[in-house]
Amino acid sequence: MSDKIELTPEVLKIAKIAKALSHPVRVHILKKLSSLDTCCYSGDLVEELPIGRSTLSQHLKELKYAGLIQGEINPPFIKYCINRKNWEEAKEVFRDFLNPDMKAVNSVKLKNASVLVK
Repeated sequence: MSDKIELTPEVLKIAKIAKALSHPVRVHILKKLSSLDTCCYSGDLVEELPIGRSTLSQHLKELKYAGLIQGEINPPFIKYCINRKNWEEAKEVFRDFLNPDMKAVNSVKLKNASVLVK
């Protein structure tokens, strides 16, 4: 009998975000929304992308599931915004994943900052 590892919450979070980023249309949507200071209507997105409304809807659903965007329904319109808090967290999670040495440095900085705050 072999011991199996348990996947950490951090690993599961990375996988969830990576899945959301696994299609070029979703990457485009995130780049667009993250560069705006306002929300964007789904109708505006469908006009600029080479996909239909139902396909766009599925991509938006995947991004919402990952927590990277949020939608506001005001029938018949739906507008989407980047979820700034989760977007920043996703960037930090990937930064730590891709630069494991920096995670230790950032951890020390956070500890030092909390000491200064007290």
